[in-house]
Amino acid sequence: MKSLQYIFKRKTVLAGVAAAMFATACTKNFEDLNTNPNGISEEELKQDFMHIGEPLGQIQRSIYVYSPSWVVQVQQNLMGDLFSQYTAVPNPFGNLNNNNNTYNLVDGWNQVLWGCAYGTYAGSPEQSVMPVCRYLEKLTKTDYPQYYAWMKVLKVFTMHRVADAYGPVIYTKYGVINPDGSVDYDSQKDAYYAFFADLDESIKIFSQYVTEGKEITFAGFDLSDYAGSYRLWCKMANTLRLRLALRISKIDPNKAKAEGELALKHPLGLLEKAEETFVINTRPLEHPLLEISSGWGDVRMSAAMESYLTGLKDPRLNVYFEESKEYPGQYKGIRQGVEMTTKARYENFSALSKLLFSNKKILLMTAAEAWFLKAEAAVEGWQGAGDAKTNYAMGVKTSFDQHGIATKYDDYIANTTNKPAPYVDPKNGANSIPNGDPLLSTITVAWEDGATKERKRERIITQKWIAGFPEGQEAWAEFRRTGYPKLFPVKINNSGGKIPNGTFIRRVNFVSTEYETNPKGVQKAINLLGGPDNGGTRLWWDKP
Repeated sequence: MKSLQYIFKRKTVLAGVAAAMFATACTKNFEDLNTNPNGISEEELKQDFMHIGEPLGQIQRSIYVYSPSWVVQVQQNLMGDLFSQYTAVPNPFGNLNNNNNTYNLVDGWNQVLWGCAYGTYAGSPEQSVMPVCRYLEKLTKTDYPQYYAWMKVLKVFTMHRVADAYGPVIYTKYGVINPDGSVDYDSQKDAYYAFFADLDESIKIFSQYVTEGKEITFAGFDLSDYAGSYRLWCKMANTLRLRLALRISKIDPNKAKAEGELALKHPLGLLEKAEETFVINTRPLEHPLLEISSGWGDVRMSAAMESYLTGLKDPRLNVYFEESKEYPGQYKGIRQGVEMTTKARYENFSALSKLLFSNKKILLMTAAEAWFLKAEAAVEGWQGAGDAKTNYAMGVKTSFDQHGIATKYDDYIANTTNKPAPYVDPKNGANSIPNGDPLLSTITVAWEDGATKERKRERIITQKWIAGFPEGQEAWAEFRRTGYPKLFPVKINNSGGKIPNGTFIRRVNFVSTEYETNPKGVQKAINLLGGPDNGGTRLWWDKP
């Protein structure tokens, strides 16, 4: 039997278009809208590019599905946000404490990221990327190149996140059904090479549109703050290209350097200013993490965040988090994977800042990241990267600008003494990380020209980790690639030996629906992975 998630039907796309256009309508209307001759016709959809723009809106809403909030919790918060140790979980979930938090991976949680990309989440076409991209690719490539370029960038942005969680993915072979009904995966290397090719194609189109001063036609469908600007989308695509180039720099240095220098030397450049940060607006809906933290009480500060932000006396501390209700005047985080029998034990530690998450914007890439990428590229000696120290300082400054604390930058960037603080768990001293513990970082803020290459990398990545909050999926990938910032291993490891004690999770396993509907494809994917399908197997670019 053919794997249903890869059989693309136009009916499905129109259902997605209808869902995007009538987000508040009942789902029972979808079928009527697709089949009723008195419903929305194709000609009506073509007015003002709606037949293209609404599906592109669907893609933007599916990179990081922000409604309903429980989808975000399992797609992002209990995966990347947790594994990057941006946030922690006070909830043992049924008094088990035997889940992603302690490395006993929950299939039902980890399949949602995959499902939102491929349109198989809860069997719903309203949350999907790859089916819509396939529809749009045929529709836009010849007649609407600006929309084609936009679609390609969104496609890469979504799918590199998926690949960085699972490894091999279905990308170039999407929609191709083998005679035996299976669908083949791309190796992660092949997927990354395809990402670069797609970005290159989009960047060339955007560049031409900027050069020729072409009219902006997709502003009304752009859910970011870029308002359809070809220039800003090109800068974001260049920054994404540099991100992915550095991602593969250990395993494929020649390809990494070539792609990175194309981004660094591009005349339109990278993201630069705080207002160029790439976000998706959720208005009129609230930011889902605000509901999960303040409403449900399921998200709290991590022990690592407490260590770095309090130890470095980072003024972003009270921008990101609130004081602990149980320990007034203090910011308290939870170490990942500690003994937890009831939610009440850690629930009153530091919640997410209501002010930060009241802006109704999903952060996906900061402009500060571009400067940190340039700083690392400069350390690597890539042409066009400029000076590492200057780029590093601009990364910190841009982050401070983003959060409205620019007046505190000068003192912070010059500090040569403050270091990450010891972690004290007031509930259980066995979870604490004291002074002198090798798990505790000794990095400072101020740049050191004479430092080793690796020490410079730790300083850059540590500040990039702080600045990138709360986008944990990217932070988790960078931690696996570099080992920075230094994080604390889980105290309780319930992986059954799949993830060795004292180490960290490297990926999540392929989803159960694939084993059920595409078993031959999954087996080939495991062969491409080069190791068992579990959380301890390193991805292609994750070189020790």
